[in-house]
Amino acid sequence: EVQFVESGGGLVQAGGSLRLSCAASGFTFDDYAIGWFRQAPGKEREGVSCISSSDGSTYYADSVKGRFTASRDNAKNTATLQMNSLKPEDTAVYYCAQCRREVYSGLVEYEYDHWGQGTRVTVSS
Repeated sequence: EVQFVESGGGLVQAGGSLRLSCAASGFTFDDYAIGWFRQAPGKEREGVSCISSSDGSTYYADSVKGRFTASRDNAKNTATLQMNSLKPEDTAVYYCAQCRREVYSGLVEYEYDHWGQGTRVTVSS
């Protein structure tokens, strides 16, 4: 059974930092791209990052580019999301998942599969 366990969320002031962690099990971790997405109340799910299984290349949403850094440790089956310069609009539940790049009518989209329970991030202004 594919499982993800996210941790590290919390309450932080704007401009602060948090480091999210993800432990994965139930599949061959280094065969899959791993990413993070977030869900804020009343908003659509937003893909945040997706780091490849092969060359470490990473997609970042424009909204987090330059502030967030995703990484993975294939030896430990873990992933992290370092979040700096946090903004109130980053408030959401963050999920770790398998991710994949798809192209629909010429547009690149990132899809996420098999996520955990999520970890809540609240950024106060």
